[in-house]
Amino acid sequence: MAEEFDPAVHSHRRYNPLIGDWILVSDPHRMKHPWNGQVEPPQSVFLTEHDPNCYLCPGNQRASGQQNGDYAHTKLFPNDYAEPVIGACDVLIYHPRHNLTFARLSPEDITRIIDEWISIYKRRGSQESIKYVQIFEIWALSHIPTIAATELVSLKCYAVSPGVASSEAPCGPFGRPCLLCDYIHFELGISEDQGRVVVRNEHFVALVPWWAVWPFELLVLPYNRHIPSLAHLTNEEKLSLGNVLSRVTKRYDNLFSCSFAYSMGIHQRPLPPLEKDIQTIDDEDNIVHLHLHLFPPLLRSASVQKFLVGFELLGESQRDFTPELAAQRLRCKKDVPNDNPFDSSDKVFSMPPKA
Repeated sequence: MAEEFDPAVHSHRRYNPLIGDWILVSDPHRMKHPWNGQVEPPQSVFLTEHDPNCYLCPGNQRASGQQNGDYAHTKLFPNDYAEPVIGACDVLIYHPRHNLTFARLSPEDITRIIDEWISIYKRRGSQESIKYVQIFEIWALSHIPTIAATELVSLKCYAVSPGVASSEAPCGPFGRPCLLCDYIHFELGISEDQGRVVVRNEHFVALVPWWAVWPFELLVLPYNRHIPSLAHLTNEEKLSLGNVLSRVTKRYDNLFSCSFAYSMGIHQRPLPPLEKDIQTIDDEDNIVHLHLHLFPPLLRSASVQKFLVGFELLGESQRDFTPELAAQRLRCKKDVPNDNPFDSSDKVFSMPPKA
């Protein structure tokens, strides 16, 4: 008799509908193999509030010779070494204190950052030569980058597909279905012990997506209504977004008791919406559903990272354990600041025994 398929035990492939790619989810034995790969020593130096050698700290001189001046909260300046292409590149400093990470910022500080994101999105997006504003450390392009463009096409195709069944999820513009609205509605219907949701509040949710490539990858998005961009957020929704980002970054730090590295970026409609008589004008780009990607590299501990090598470069991406297990690990962690982010000696992730 054939053994019944169990995604927690057997290797299988998963589909990412946003970009049309597949990922291979390996069987759990992969995580039980001894690690003989690269090991990075965890950070062991405590950072000071002000580093005289840091190009971004208040009052210091940048590599270009420009002086930062003093600042109390966020600071924005054009990239001193932006590439000579059509577009613009900005650098946003989150806080004047050199030793603060996102996980240790106050709610007020995070709200200021979100307000700055919105300001840059609107300002850069109104420039004639700009076709897309990508918020990461804030850069704007004269074209839409590949991944964001692929997502945009997928969202538009889903909205007009005649085979999409209606659901109780919020709709996109003109009453059309939204891929991400439907997806998050499905995720929220799964019981917590079997699901992928990590953090949820009144307006936003953070989850390990079904198709996650990176070990503890997260997708953050609104679920109560269809929101095309940061510019569409209400004040209450901005606070809600800041709350979720604060909580998940704290859980990251507590996972391996370290300052948890990650890359974060925002995907939204390419440019801010046009306004006429103070009213926002809906167009086909409003089918985009605002979402944030968080891609952390750590795999087993603060010293072991995931690298895309071999089969993953030549075949397709793969992950070492299921997204459901990753979500469970993050749910078990507290969303409070890690008091000792440099003591990671006993934090190693291994697979639990089979039930």
